[in-house]
Amino acid sequence: MTSSFNEAAVSRNASRKNALLACGVVGVTLLALIALGHDGRRIAQLAVLAAPLVLWLAWPLRSARMRRVRTVTVWLWAMGFALDGVVRAYLLDTYQAAPDGAMVLGAAANTNARESGEYLQMHWRSAVIWSGALAIAGVLVGVFARRGAVAEAPTSSVRPRLPFWTRSLVLVLLLIACVAYLSKPWRRLHPAIFWVNWSHSVQTLRAAWANQQEVRDRSMAQAKAIAPVITKAGPSTVVLVITDSINRDNMALYGYGRPTTPRLQAHKAQAGDQMAVLQNAWSVDASTLPALRNMFYFGLPESENPPHVLALARAAGYKVWWISNHDDLAIEQQHARFADVVDMVNRTPGRASASLDGEILDCVQEALADTSTDRKLIVVHLMGAHPHYSLRFPENANPFDDNVDAVETALVNNGRSTWVRRFRQEYDAALLYHDFVVSELLQQTRSAGKSDDYRAWMYLSDHGQEVGHGSDRAGHSPSTASGYRIPAVVWRNSEALPAGAATQQPFRADWTGWTLMDLLHIQWSGQMHERNVLGASYRWQAPKIPVAVESFSR
Repeated sequence: MTSSFNEAAVSRNASRKNALLACGVVGVTLLALIALGHDGRRIAQLAVLAAPLVLWLAWPLRSARMRRVRTVTVWLWAMGFALDGVVRAYLLDTYQAAPDGAMVLGAAANTNARESGEYLQMHWRSAVIWSGALAIAGVLVGVFARRGAVAEAPTSSVRPRLPFWTRSLVLVLLLIACVAYLSKPWRRLHPAIFWVNWSHSVQTLRAAWANQQEVRDRSMAQAKAIAPVITKAGPSTVVLVITDSINRDNMALYGYGRPTTPRLQAHKAQAGDQMAVLQNAWSVDASTLPALRNMFYFGLPESENPPHVLALARAAGYKVWWISNHDDLAIEQQHARFADVVDMVNRTPGRASASLDGEILDCVQEALADTSTDRKLIVVHLMGAHPHYSLRFPENANPFDDNVDAVETALVNNGRSTWVRRFRQEYDAALLYHDFVVSELLQQTRSAGKSDDYRAWMYLSDHGQEVGHGSDRAGHSPSTASGYRIPAVVWRNSEALPAGAATQQPFRADWTGWTLMDLLHIQWSGQMHERNVLGASYRWQAPKIPVAVESFSR
């Protein structure tokens, strides 16, 4: 009897070891493929989401039929995560793109079976390599998923159970997984949910394209009917730089206590009255999409058939470029596709994108050097300081890190938390790098073409950012004035720009189109000169924003 009992104990121990080995191999295989297609904390998030059925292998099952069901279920579950990782890894390796990036969604929405076959003919080697990795994972998971824990029939004296530490660990991991599945940002990363949503996005994009192309066609026809004219002869180059999430209160150019804009200040000292820093610029929106819609529709997006800035520029005779470090389908379809040339440098959407704005400089230089036209409008759309701030400057390029200066002292005195002060340091480092990019764009514009060619440059942000100015928080802020306080700078190489008291008058970002038309020397019968901040007839009207502002003049 003792011998029989020992044999049963040995058998149980072997079964447990097999089960733990199965969990380990399946888990490590999944983790490796997840890591290929994801980075940072998303690896941990996907691992947690994948954990429940992997842990099922450690739970003893007596029924042979249930063990077969478990093997098949775990294999299908694991291969879903594995396929997700392989597809993402392929896209990253081949295109440095995410599956929900504009490039990939656009390609998927704009393809058919024949084009897909042609694509595979060109890229079959890469497809074979990644398919091989998936096949190896499938074999490993299939072999070890069969080795899940087996429950033996209980004897009269012993009822087989998992060791206490094993049960405790499994239950803790399952609890964490339950919390993850209750969190929408985590849950939507699950391959089953993500790819269903991805397919829906492709279908939505196809439908939106058909509609948006009609909108653009109508806008172009309307612009031609308006018949805008260029009033200045000769070559003309105008660069419009739109950045994201920049608060002028963090720019030394506007009097901030940290040296965040040394290059722009040097440009201002050198350019004199050719460069105007508008001291009291405001956005009327605290987020990007409505801000750009207002900006490109002259602040009249809700009026009947408002003209689009880029459509008018093209109708007048300008060749238009749109060069962007953003990856946003809505912006691309609503605005960028009006341009003759569209260059979307960044192919990873969302806040996790680490594409630095400096990547666009070569593209802008190529546009400035283009000889196909004498009239150019180049729109540059930067990430600026779009959260996360730490991704907006190169690694180890934060001179404000743990620097106890007057700004840090003021934040402490105002009761700002440690994490907000940390965000302020990262935000200011992002602005210092941003100063380099924006200054390079200005220098490129100043140096373009012949010395007597007309050139102009305008820079502003879509909206501001709260970084401990009015409250103990950091990020987009529709409820504080910091969400609307933006920089605005204009340069041109002919005709003096407003100076002194004139630069103190408030400026609205939704009126940018009227000022841009002045820089382009475009006129038409419906122009509202009183909204052009550079004009003598400019008349300020306070915007309606959902926050109390004591004065728009400071």
